[in-house]
Amino acid sequence: MRELTLKYGCNPNQSPARLSMASGAELPLQVLNGRPGYINFLDALNAWQLVRALKLATGLPAAASFKHVSPAGAAVGQPLSRELKRACFVEDIAGLDDSPLACAYARARGADRLCSFGDWIALSDVCDEVTARVISREVSDGVIAPGYAPEALEILSAKRKSAYAVIRIDPDYVPDPVEKRQVFGITLEQRFNDAPIGEDLLQNVVTRRRDLTSQAARDLLVSLITLKYTQSNSVCFAKDGQAIGVGAGQQSRVHCTRLAGDKADLWHLRQHEKALALPFREDLSRPERDNGVDLYLSPRAHSELASGGWQRLFTKEPELLNAQQKRDYLDKLKGVSLGSDAFFPFDDSILRAAESGVSFVAQPGGSLRDAEVIDACDRLDMLMALTGLRLFHH
Repeated sequence: MRELTLKYGCNPNQSPARLSMASGAELPLQVLNGRPGYINFLDALNAWQLVRALKLATGLPAAASFKHVSPAGAAVGQPLSRELKRACFVEDIAGLDDSPLACAYARARGADRLCSFGDWIALSDVCDEVTARVISREVSDGVIAPGYAPEALEILSAKRKSAYAVIRIDPDYVPDPVEKRQVFGITLEQRFNDAPIGEDLLQNVVTRRRDLTSQAARDLLVSLITLKYTQSNSVCFAKDGQAIGVGAGQQSRVHCTRLAGDKADLWHLRQHEKALALPFREDLSRPERDNGVDLYLSPRAHSELASGGWQRLFTKEPELLNAQQKRDYLDKLKGVSLGSDAFFPFDDSILRAAESGVSFVAQPGGSLRDAEVIDACDRLDMLMALTGLRLFHH
Protein backbone atom coordinates (compact mmCIF):
# COMPACT_ATOMS: atom_id res chain seq x y z
CA MET A 1 0.00 0.00 0.00
CA ARG A 2 1.32 3.43 -0.96
CA GLU A 3 -1.16 5.70 0.83
CA LEU A 4 -3.57 5.69 3.77
CA THR A 5 -6.45 8.14 4.08
CA LEU A 6 -6.89 9.29 7.68
CA LYS A 7 -10.11 10.37 9.35
CA TYR A 8 -8.70 13.86 9.95
CA GLY A 9 -5.52 15.58 11.11
CA CYS A 10 -4.68 16.68 14.66
CA ASN A 11 -8.21 18.14 14.94
CA PRO A 12 -11.52 17.42 13.16
CA ASN A 13 -11.30 20.67 11.18
CA GLN A 14 -7.98 19.57 9.65
CA SER A 15 -9.16 17.53 6.69
CA PRO A 16 -8.21 15.94 4.41
CA ALA A 17 -5.37 13.96 6.00
CA ARG A 18 -3.31 11.11 4.62
CA LEU A 19 -0.18 9.01 5.16
CA SER A 20 2.30 8.27 2.38
CA MET A 21 6.00 8.03 1.51
CA ALA A 22 7.63 11.12 -0.02
CA SER A 23 9.31 8.85 -2.58
CA GLY A 24 6.03 7.26 -3.58
CA ALA A 25 7.28 3.87 -2.35
CA GLU A 26 5.26 1.27 -0.51
CA LEU A 27 4.54 2.06 3.13
CA PRO A 28 6.68 0.00 5.56
CA LEU A 29 3.64 -0.76 7.70
CA GLN A 30 0.23 -2.37 7.52
CA VAL A 31 -2.96 -1.63 9.45
CA LEU A 32 -4.31 -5.00 10.58
CA ASN A 33 -7.32 -3.67 12.48
CA GLY A 34 -9.07 -0.40 13.21
CA ARG A 35 -8.47 3.01 11.72
CA PRO A 36 -5.50 4.87 13.25
CA GLY A 37 -5.54 8.65 13.05
CA TYR A 38 -2.95 11.35 12.46
CA ILE A 39 -1.87 11.66 16.12
CA ASN A 40 -1.93 7.87 16.45
CA PHE A 41 0.67 7.59 13.71
CA LEU A 42 2.84 10.33 15.25
CA ASP A 43 2.83 8.37 18.51
CA ALA A 44 3.26 5.00 16.81
CA LEU A 45 6.26 5.99 14.69
CA ASN A 46 8.08 7.76 17.52
CA ALA A 47 7.31 4.96 19.97
CA TRP A 48 8.50 2.29 17.53
CA GLN A 49 11.86 4.03 17.16
CA LEU A 50 12.19 4.12 20.96
CA VAL A 51 11.54 0.43 21.56
CA ARG A 52 13.70 -0.60 18.62
CA ALA A 53 16.58 1.46 20.07
CA LEU A 54 16.06 -0.02 23.55
CA LYS A 55 16.17 -3.55 22.12
CA LEU A 56 19.37 -2.79 20.19
CA ALA A 57 21.05 -1.21 23.22
CA THR A 58 20.11 -3.81 25.84
CA GLY A 59 19.27 -7.00 23.95
CA LEU A 60 15.98 -7.15 25.89
CA PRO A 61 12.39 -6.92 24.67
CA ALA A 62 11.09 -3.38 25.14
CA ALA A 63 7.77 -1.56 25.33
CA ALA A 64 6.63 2.05 25.44
CA SER A 65 3.44 3.85 26.43
CA PHE A 66 3.06 7.05 24.38
CA LYS A 67 0.73 10.05 24.74
CA HIS A 68 0.85 13.17 22.57
CA VAL A 69 4.22 12.39 21.00
CA SER A 70 6.08 11.75 24.27
CA PRO A 71 6.48 8.59 26.34
CA ALA A 72 4.54 8.30 29.57
CA GLY A 73 6.63 5.20 30.21
CA ALA A 74 9.21 2.94 28.60
CA ALA A 75 10.84 -0.26 29.83
CA VAL A 76 12.78 -3.38 29.00
CA GLY A 77 11.65 -6.89 29.91
CA GLN A 78 12.63 -7.32 33.55
CA PRO A 79 10.57 -9.36 36.07
CA LEU A 80 8.28 -7.40 38.37
CA SER A 81 8.41 -7.66 42.16
CA ARG A 82 5.26 -8.70 44.00
CA GLU A 83 4.76 -5.10 45.11
CA LEU A 84 5.19 -3.69 41.61
CA LYS A 85 2.76 -6.24 40.15
CA ARG A 86 0.14 -5.07 42.63
CA ALA A 87 0.90 -1.40 41.96
CA CYS A 88 0.52 -2.04 38.21
CA PHE A 89 -2.65 -4.12 38.68
CA VAL A 90 -1.14 -7.16 36.91
CA GLU A 91 -0.73 -9.56 39.84
CA ASP A 92 -3.49 -11.79 38.42
CA ILE A 93 -2.09 -12.09 34.87
CA ALA A 94 -1.28 -15.77 34.32
CA GLY A 95 2.08 -16.36 32.67
CA LEU A 96 3.34 -12.80 33.15
CA ASP A 97 6.72 -13.92 34.47
CA ASP A 98 7.20 -16.10 31.38
CA SER A 99 6.82 -13.18 28.95
CA PRO A 100 9.57 -10.53 29.11
CA LEU A 101 7.59 -8.48 26.57
CA ALA A 102 4.50 -8.48 28.80
CA CYS A 103 6.68 -7.47 31.76
CA ALA A 104 8.09 -4.63 29.68
CA TYR A 105 4.63 -3.28 28.86
CA ALA A 106 3.34 -3.73 32.41
CA ARG A 107 6.30 -1.62 33.57
CA ALA A 108 5.87 0.97 30.81
CA ARG A 109 2.16 1.36 31.55
CA GLY A 110 2.82 1.36 35.29
CA ALA A 111 5.34 4.21 35.20
CA ASP A 112 2.60 6.85 35.13
CA ARG A 113 -0.79 5.22 34.91
CA LEU A 114 -2.70 8.51 34.83
CA CYS A 115 -0.73 9.82 31.85
CA SER A 116 -0.93 6.43 30.11
CA PHE A 117 -4.75 6.51 30.06
CA GLY A 118 -5.63 6.23 26.36
CA ASP A 119 -2.03 5.58 25.34
CA TRP A 120 -0.46 4.30 22.14
CA ILE A 121 1.65 1.17 22.68
CA ALA A 122 4.86 0.12 20.94
CA LEU A 123 6.45 -3.33 21.27
CA SER A 124 9.91 -4.28 20.06
CA ASP A 125 9.04 -7.96 19.51
CA VAL A 126 6.20 -10.02 18.13
CA CYS A 127 3.22 -9.55 20.47
CA ASP A 128 2.45 -12.76 22.35
CA GLU A 129 -0.82 -13.79 23.98
CA VAL A 130 0.21 -12.73 27.51
CA THR A 131 1.15 -9.23 26.36
CA ALA A 132 -2.14 -8.97 24.47
CA ARG A 133 -4.04 -9.93 27.62
CA VAL A 134 -2.27 -7.18 29.58
CA ILE A 135 -3.12 -4.66 26.85
CA SER A 136 -6.73 -5.84 26.58
CA ARG A 137 -7.54 -4.67 30.12
CA GLU A 138 -6.21 -1.13 29.70
CA VAL A 139 -7.76 1.92 28.04
CA SER A 140 -5.57 2.58 25.01
CA ASP A 141 -5.87 3.66 21.37
CA GLY A 142 -3.70 1.13 19.60
CA VAL A 143 -0.44 -0.78 19.25
CA ILE A 144 2.47 -1.05 16.82
CA ALA A 145 4.76 -4.11 16.69
CA PRO A 146 6.77 -6.11 14.13
CA GLY A 147 4.19 -8.89 14.31
CA TYR A 148 1.45 -10.61 16.31
CA ALA A 149 0.87 -14.19 17.35
CA PRO A 150 -2.51 -15.36 15.98
CA GLU A 151 -4.09 -15.56 19.45
CA ALA A 152 -2.71 -12.11 20.32
CA LEU A 153 -4.16 -10.56 17.17
CA GLU A 154 -7.53 -12.13 17.94
CA ILE A 155 -7.54 -10.64 21.45
CA LEU A 156 -6.48 -7.17 20.28
CA SER A 157 -8.84 -7.08 17.29
CA ALA A 158 -11.79 -7.65 19.63
CA LYS A 159 -10.90 -4.63 21.79
CA ARG A 160 -13.02 -1.44 21.61
CA LYS A 161 -15.87 -3.28 19.87
CA SER A 162 -13.45 -4.53 17.19
CA ALA A 163 -12.25 -0.98 16.37
CA TYR A 164 -8.90 -1.17 18.20
CA ALA A 165 -6.00 0.00 16.02
CA VAL A 166 -3.34 -2.63 15.32
CA ILE A 167 -0.32 -1.80 13.15
CA ARG A 168 2.41 -4.14 11.94
CA ILE A 169 5.68 -2.45 10.94
CA ASP A 170 8.55 -3.87 8.92
CA PRO A 171 11.36 -4.28 11.51
CA ASP A 172 13.99 -3.92 8.78
CA TYR A 173 12.72 -0.57 7.51
CA VAL A 174 15.34 2.20 7.54
CA PRO A 175 14.27 5.78 6.69
CA ASP A 176 16.05 8.07 4.28
CA PRO A 177 19.06 9.84 5.82
CA VAL A 178 17.44 13.25 5.32
CA GLU A 179 14.04 14.11 6.80
CA LYS A 180 11.76 16.99 5.87
CA ARG A 181 8.75 18.63 7.46
CA GLN A 182 6.54 21.55 6.63
CA VAL A 183 5.58 24.27 9.10
CA PHE A 184 3.31 27.09 7.95
CA GLY A 185 3.96 26.10 4.36
CA ILE A 186 7.74 26.28 4.78
CA THR A 187 9.89 23.15 4.42
CA LEU A 188 12.57 22.38 6.99
CA GLU A 189 15.19 19.74 6.30
CA GLN A 190 17.72 17.97 8.53
CA ARG A 191 19.70 14.77 8.83
CA PHE A 192 17.72 11.96 10.43
CA ASN A 193 18.85 11.53 14.05
CA ASP A 194 20.53 8.14 13.79
CA ALA A 195 23.08 8.80 16.57
CA PRO A 196 23.50 5.46 18.41
CA ILE A 197 23.13 5.32 22.18
CA GLY A 198 25.25 2.68 23.91
CA GLU A 199 27.51 2.20 26.90
CA ASP A 200 30.38 4.00 25.14
CA LEU A 201 28.51 7.24 25.90
CA LEU A 202 28.93 6.58 29.63
CA GLN A 203 32.72 6.32 29.70
CA ASN A 204 33.49 9.98 30.51
CA VAL A 205 32.83 9.89 34.26
CA VAL A 206 33.75 13.28 35.74
CA THR A 207 32.89 12.84 39.42
CA ARG A 208 34.82 11.34 42.31
CA ARG A 209 32.34 8.50 42.44
CA ARG A 210 33.09 6.11 39.57
CA ASP A 211 31.34 2.81 40.44
CA LEU A 212 28.99 2.56 37.46
CA THR A 213 27.28 -0.82 37.88
CA SER A 214 25.86 -2.78 34.97
CA GLN A 215 22.34 -2.14 36.31
CA ALA A 216 22.96 1.60 36.55
CA ALA A 217 24.44 1.66 33.04
CA ARG A 218 21.36 -0.12 31.71
CA ASP A 219 19.08 2.37 33.47
CA LEU A 220 21.04 5.34 32.14
CA LEU A 221 20.66 3.93 28.62
CA VAL A 222 16.92 3.52 29.21
CA SER A 223 16.70 7.15 30.29
CA LEU A 224 18.78 8.50 27.39
CA ILE A 225 16.95 6.49 24.74
CA THR A 226 13.62 7.55 26.21
CA LEU A 227 14.76 11.18 26.02
CA LYS A 228 15.73 10.82 22.37
CA TYR A 229 12.02 10.44 21.55
CA THR A 230 10.59 12.86 24.17
CA GLN A 231 9.55 16.43 23.42
CA SER A 232 12.26 18.78 24.71
CA ASN A 233 13.25 20.07 27.15
CA SER A 234 13.18 16.71 28.91
CA VAL A 235 14.57 14.77 31.86
CA CYS A 236 14.00 11.09 32.63
CA PHE A 237 14.40 9.15 35.90
CA ALA A 238 14.93 5.38 35.51
CA LYS A 239 15.15 2.38 37.82
CA ASP A 240 15.17 -1.39 37.34
CA GLY A 241 15.12 -1.18 33.55
CA GLN A 242 12.29 1.31 33.18
CA ALA A 243 11.51 4.98 33.06
CA ILE A 244 9.82 5.92 36.35
CA GLY A 245 9.38 9.64 35.72
CA VAL A 246 9.48 11.68 32.51
CA GLY A 247 9.45 15.48 32.49
CA ALA A 248 8.68 16.54 28.92
CA GLY A 249 8.22 19.76 26.98
CA GLN A 250 9.16 22.20 29.73
CA GLN A 251 10.88 25.48 28.98
CA SER A 252 13.35 25.25 31.89
CA ARG A 253 15.60 22.38 32.86
CA VAL A 254 14.73 22.49 36.56
CA HIS A 255 10.99 22.33 35.80
CA CYS A 256 11.68 19.16 33.77
CA THR A 257 13.54 17.72 36.75
CA ARG A 258 10.83 18.66 39.23
CA LEU A 259 8.11 17.14 37.06
CA ALA A 260 10.05 13.94 36.41
CA GLY A 261 11.10 13.72 40.08
CA ASP A 262 7.54 14.13 41.32
CA LYS A 263 6.39 11.34 39.00
CA ALA A 264 9.27 9.11 40.14
CA ASP A 265 8.31 9.74 43.76
CA LEU A 266 4.74 8.68 43.02
CA TRP A 267 5.99 5.52 41.31
CA HIS A 268 7.87 4.61 44.48
CA LEU A 269 5.02 5.60 46.81
CA ARG A 270 2.50 3.49 44.89
CA GLN A 271 4.49 0.50 46.14
CA HIS A 272 4.19 1.60 49.79
CA GLU A 273 2.41 -1.04 51.86
CA LYS A 274 -0.41 1.37 52.74
CA ALA A 275 -1.00 2.29 49.10
CA LEU A 276 -1.05 -1.40 48.13
CA ALA A 277 -3.57 -2.14 50.86
CA LEU A 278 -6.16 0.46 49.82
CA PRO A 279 -9.66 -1.05 50.28
CA PHE A 280 -11.18 -0.16 46.89
CA ARG A 281 -14.86 -0.60 46.23
CA GLU A 282 -15.39 -3.59 43.94
CA ASP A 283 -17.44 -1.56 41.45
CA LEU A 284 -14.56 0.79 40.60
CA SER A 285 -12.97 0.55 37.15
CA ARG A 286 -9.21 0.34 36.71
CA PRO A 287 -8.93 4.04 35.72
CA GLU A 288 -10.99 4.99 38.76
CA ARG A 289 -8.60 3.01 40.95
CA ASP A 290 -5.67 4.80 39.33
CA ASN A 291 -7.30 8.11 40.18
CA GLY A 292 -7.96 6.88 43.71
CA VAL A 293 -4.30 5.97 44.26
CA ASP A 294 -3.22 9.34 42.88
CA LEU A 295 -5.61 11.16 45.20
CA TYR A 296 -4.54 9.07 48.18
CA LEU A 297 -0.90 10.02 47.61
CA SER A 298 -1.55 13.68 46.82
CA PRO A 299 -1.38 16.61 49.28
CA ARG A 300 -5.18 16.91 48.82
CA ALA A 301 -5.84 13.53 50.41
CA HIS A 302 -6.52 14.81 53.93
CA SER A 303 -9.05 17.41 52.80
CA GLU A 304 -10.79 15.40 50.07
CA LEU A 305 -11.01 12.05 51.87
CA ALA A 306 -12.00 13.43 55.25
CA SER A 307 -15.56 13.64 56.57
CA GLY A 308 -16.87 10.75 54.49
CA GLY A 309 -15.30 11.73 51.16
CA TRP A 310 -13.52 8.37 51.09
CA GLN A 311 -16.80 6.50 50.63
CA ARG A 312 -16.94 7.08 46.87
CA LEU A 313 -13.67 5.14 46.47
CA PHE A 314 -13.17 2.80 49.42
CA THR A 315 -15.09 0.34 51.54
CA LYS A 316 -13.62 1.88 54.68
CA GLU A 317 -11.63 4.96 55.55
CA PRO A 318 -7.97 4.34 54.63
CA GLU A 319 -5.05 5.16 56.90
CA LEU A 320 -3.47 8.20 55.26
CA LEU A 321 0.22 8.86 54.74
CA ASN A 322 1.31 12.22 56.06
CA ALA A 323 4.06 14.33 54.49
CA GLN A 324 6.70 13.18 56.96
CA GLN A 325 5.91 9.51 56.40
CA LYS A 326 6.26 10.01 52.64
CA ARG A 327 9.55 11.84 53.10
CA ASP A 328 10.91 9.13 55.40
CA TYR A 329 9.98 6.48 52.83
CA LEU A 330 11.56 8.33 49.92
CA ASP A 331 14.73 9.15 51.89
CA LYS A 332 15.54 5.45 52.05
CA LEU A 333 15.65 5.13 48.27
CA LYS A 334 18.92 5.12 46.34
CA GLY A 335 20.22 3.89 43.01
CA VAL A 336 17.93 5.87 40.70
CA SER A 337 19.42 6.94 37.35
CA LEU A 338 18.75 10.27 35.66
CA GLY A 339 19.27 11.37 32.08
CA SER A 340 18.96 14.86 30.62
CA ASP A 341 18.58 15.71 26.94
CA ALA A 342 20.81 18.80 27.31
CA PHE A 343 23.22 20.27 29.83
CA PHE A 344 22.29 21.48 33.31
CA PRO A 345 22.77 25.27 33.38
CA PHE A 346 22.73 25.31 37.19
CA ASP A 347 23.05 22.79 40.03
CA ASP A 348 19.36 23.18 41.05
CA SER A 349 18.32 20.07 39.08
CA ILE A 350 20.98 18.00 40.84
CA LEU A 351 19.73 19.16 44.23
CA ARG A 352 16.15 18.22 43.29
CA ALA A 353 17.28 14.87 41.87
CA ALA A 354 18.90 13.97 45.19
CA GLU A 355 15.48 14.19 46.87
CA SER A 356 14.30 11.31 44.65
CA GLY A 357 17.16 8.90 45.30
CA VAL A 358 19.26 9.67 42.22
CA SER A 359 22.75 8.15 42.39
CA PHE A 360 23.72 8.14 38.68
CA VAL A 361 23.47 10.94 36.12
CA ALA A 362 24.14 11.19 32.38
CA GLN A 363 24.01 14.49 30.50
CA PRO A 364 25.78 16.05 27.52
CA GLY A 365 27.76 18.68 29.42
CA GLY A 366 28.86 21.96 27.90
CA SER A 367 27.43 24.43 30.38
CA LEU A 368 29.48 27.37 31.64
CA ARG A 369 28.68 25.99 35.10
CA ASP A 370 29.64 22.36 34.49
CA ALA A 371 32.13 22.61 37.37
CA GLU A 372 29.39 23.71 39.78
CA VAL A 373 27.13 20.87 38.64
CA ILE A 374 29.92 18.32 39.04
CA ASP A 375 30.73 19.72 42.49
CA ALA A 376 27.08 19.31 43.52
CA CYS A 377 27.23 15.66 42.41
CA ASP A 378 30.39 15.13 44.45
CA ARG A 379 28.80 16.65 47.55
CA LEU A 380 25.76 14.38 47.13
CA ASP A 381 27.77 11.22 46.30
CA MET A 382 26.43 10.95 42.76
CA LEU A 383 28.22 9.58 39.72
CA MET A 384 27.97 11.74 36.61
CA ALA A 385 28.94 10.86 33.04
CA LEU A 386 29.18 13.50 30.32
CA THR A 387 27.93 12.00 27.06
CA GLY A 388 28.71 14.87 24.69
CA LEU A 389 25.46 14.05 22.84
CA ARG A 390 22.50 16.43 22.93
CA LEU A 391 19.12 14.76 22.45
CA PHE A 392 16.66 17.54 21.57
CA HIS A 393 13.49 16.27 19.90
CA HIS A 394 10.71 18.42 18.45
